[in-house]
Amino acid sequence: MKKQELLPEQREALLSTLQTRFEKNIDRHKGIEWSKVRNKLESNAEKLWSLNEMEITEGEPDVVGYDEKTGEYLFYDCAAESPKGRRSICYDREALESRKENKPKDSATNMAANMGITLLTEEEYRALQQLGKFDTKTSSWIQTPANIRKLGGALFCDYRYGTVFLYHNGAESYYAARGFRGSLRV
Repeated sequence: MKKQELLPEQREALLSTLQTRFEKNIDRHKGIEWSKVRNKLESNAEKLWSLNEMEITEGEPDVVGYDEKTGEYLFYDCAAESPKGRRSICYDREALESRKENKPKDSATNMAANMGITLLTEEEYRALQQLGKFDTKTSSWIQTPANIRKLGGALFCDYRYGTVFLYHNGAESYYAARGFRGSLRV
């Protein structure tokens, strides 16, 4: 990925949006101070660019934790439903190339890589659901183990009936209500 940076006015607008979201959803990150998050963000232009990509695809990124071992803040897409700018996509490039007709515009793993983020794991998806109710009308692709992907499948999750459901589908499938959620360490 080539180095990406925001213009100063874009950077300030993003930091303002992130701060507003951070303050509005304090239960997602108890014990974390915005000033420390901001300092870390201001010294990391490429991560700010990735957060902006999450934002413009309607992921509503927010801080969901802090990794004591690495000193990194964890950001996840916290939009109520799977981000609108990342729906109607198959799982990965191999799946995209395997479609002979009616190809989606992109794949989840390719979009995530281009944005500088990673798809949530099942564990991360379940942790996100402890912070609110997400994907009650949509679903999100998650990282799929190699043994499942090798057989042509991919995994996705959603939240229905008060429960997180984990499902499988052909990796080449795509739906208007399925996108992906990403994570970023800063």
